Amino acid sequence: MKMISWNVNGLRACMEKGFLDFVAAESPDIIALQETKMQPHQAEVPLPDYFQYWHSADKKGYSGTAVFTKREPLSCVCGIGRPEFDVEGRVITLEYPAFYFVTAYTPNAQDGLRRIDYRMAFEDAFRAYLVGLDAKKPVILCGDLNVAHSEIDLKNPQQNRGNAGFSDEERGKMTELLSAGFTDSFRALYPDTTAAYSWWSYRGGARARNAGWRIDYFIVSDRLLPCVRDSLILNDIYGSDHCPVCLLLQEDSAK
Repeated sequence: MKMISWNVNGLRACMEKGFLDFVAAESPDIIALQETKMQPHQAEVPLPDYFQYWHSADKKGYSGTAVFTKREPLSCVCGIGRPEFDVEGRVITLEYPAFYFVTAYTPNAQDGLRRIDYRMAFEDAFRAYLVGLDAKKPVILCGDLNVAHSEIDLKNPQQNRGNAGFSDEERGKMTELLSAGFTDSFRALYPDTTAAYSWWSYRGGARARNAGWRIDYFIVSDRLLPCVRDSLILNDIYGSDHCPVCLLLQEDSAK
């Protein structure tokens, strides 16, 4: 079973940069999107083989998530039951017989960490939500989690220490999540791989120099890790300032 997650930095713009061709070529069972920056009625996404689920922000042109899936879920829930976060369209959960599939677009702490309090509150509420799901069945979490967890996960850790996405507070919350029964699938399979990034600033030719950050993840319940065949960063795919990430799961675990 192939699952893909991609922060498209505006789906309408990404559709003009090969998004539909990418989906056709990869043919994922599930593709989750972050930062869609649109309401569903604002553009048709012609993917007839997929059920489409949207969680758009109340604010136009901001945030937003979507999941397109070939496999109809048992249920779909938008948000985590906290209005102060759910108005920004950040989380979608699909329930399947064997697991929950969750996509998230974690709030950016912003320059000067001016939104760090909101970010920390989201982290605590979201972790509690995931732990609640995990008590029922395993969880597959994907998305732009807006944090490079360790120094190996970004090109220039020293000069970014304390900045949004690499603050002690944000890194600590990722540690708390992973300590609550979850595993970063890419780092579990590739513990020593360097220069593996999923986001690059548009400034200064960062992508050409591979001066990036790994902030897009597939995180799985610990007990699901043996079912993971591979966890990939598709860094040859353009169309956004992020590239897609991919999880390959043993088919029998997905039933």
